Amino acid sequence: MQIKYLDLQAQYESIRPDIDRAIREVLDSSAYVLGPAAIAFESAYAQYCRVKHCAGVGSGTSALVVALRALDVGPGDEVITAANTFVATAAAIAQIGAKPVLCDVDPATRNLDPDLLSMAVSRRTKVIIPVHLYGCPADMDRIGQLADNHDILVLEDAAQAHGAVYRGRRVGSIGRMAAFSFYPGKNLGAYGEAGAITTDNARLDGIVRMLRDHGSEGKYRHQLLGYNARLDGIQAAVLNVKLKHLDRWNAERHRVAALYSVLLSGLPITLPRSEDEYEQVFHLYVIETERRDELQEYLAACEIPTLVHYPIPVHLQNAFAYLDHREGDFPITEKLAREVLSLPIYPEMTNDQVGHVAGKIREFFERS
Repeated sequence: MQIKYLDLQAQYESIRPDIDRAIREVLDSSAYVLGPAAIAFESAYAQYCRVKHCAGVGSGTSALVVALRALDVGPGDEVITAANTFVATAAAIAQIGAKPVLCDVDPATRNLDPDLLSMAVSRRTKVIIPVHLYGCPADMDRIGQLADNHDILVLEDAAQAHGAVYRGRRVGSIGRMAAFSFYPGKNLGAYGEAGAITTDNARLDGIVRMLRDHGSEGKYRHQLLGYNARLDGIQAAVLNVKLKHLDRWNAERHRVAALYSVLLSGLPITLPRSEDEYEQVFHLYVIETERRDELQEYLAACEIPTLVHYPIPVHLQNAFAYLDHREGDFPITEKLAREVLSLPIYPEMTNDQVGHVAGKIREFFERS
C-alpha cells in the first residue's frame, strides 16, 4: 500500500477546476501583488477568524516580524516564546533586535507552560508569543491573565492552527494580534509562500499595512522603514478557493487522528492528548516514544514516511548560541526532541491507509 506523508496532489485534483479558474483570473487581470484577490481573501479570512481585520503578507515569518514591529518591539525589549517551536518564531524576534526569551512547555499539550511563564518575565518583557503547536491551542486564558497582570502584549503564533478553537474562540482572535503561515503543507496552504496577520485593532492593522509595503501609506509616501512583505495575488486566489474547504479538511484530519488514537492505544507510546475545551486541527499527528529512531527506521523500511518536528531545539541551534543556553536548560523540550515522531496525516488519507500505518507500528512493538 502506497503511503505519502502528505498528498498535496490529491488535494489539488479535488479542487482543480476552481483553482485553475482562480489563477487564470489573476493572470487575466495582471494583479500579481495584493489586488482584488488579496482584498477578497483578507475579508473572508477575517470573517473566518472572527476578527475585524486581516492583512495578507508574504510568509508566516514576515507575519511574525511585521506584527512585532507593529507592536513597537525592538532593541532592548524581550519577547517570551516556547522553547519547543520552529526556529522562525525565535528568529523573527531576533531579527528586529529584540531578545528571544525561551520557556519550557507543558508535556501534555507541548505548548507554552503557564506555570513557568512568571519566571521568564522581566521588566524588559514586552510581548509573549504562545505557539499553537501542531494545531493544538495553547492555554490562552492563563497566558492572557499573566500578560494582563504584567502589562504585556500577546501575539499568537497560529502558523499551524488554522481553524482551531479555544473555549469557543477561534485561534487568531484571542491575542492582541496573531500571525499565520500559509506554507503549502499547512491545513490552509498556498502554492508558495504566504501569510497573514489578524487583529481587532484598527490602528495596528493600519501599521501592518504600511510595514508590509515598504512603510508606505500611499505610493511614494513612506512613513516607516518597512519591508517588501506583500501577499502575492496568485497565492491569495488559491487561498480564496481553499478557505471554503478548510472546515471539511480539518474534520477529515480529526477522522484520521481519532482512528490513529484507537488503533495505537495500549502501545508503549504517548499519543496526542485531546482536551474537551480545545478544538485542535491536527496539522500534525505526533506520537512520542523512547525508541523513536528505531521506529522511524522500521517504518521507512516499510515505505512509510515520517518526520520529526523538531530534532534540534531552538536553544541548541548554533544561530542562537549567543543566548548562552546549554543542554538541560529546557528538559521537556529536549525530551520531546528525542522522542517525537510525526505520522502521515492529511484529509484524503483513507481509513485503510491509517490502519496500515498503525498496523506497522504495532508490529514493530510486538516483534521487539
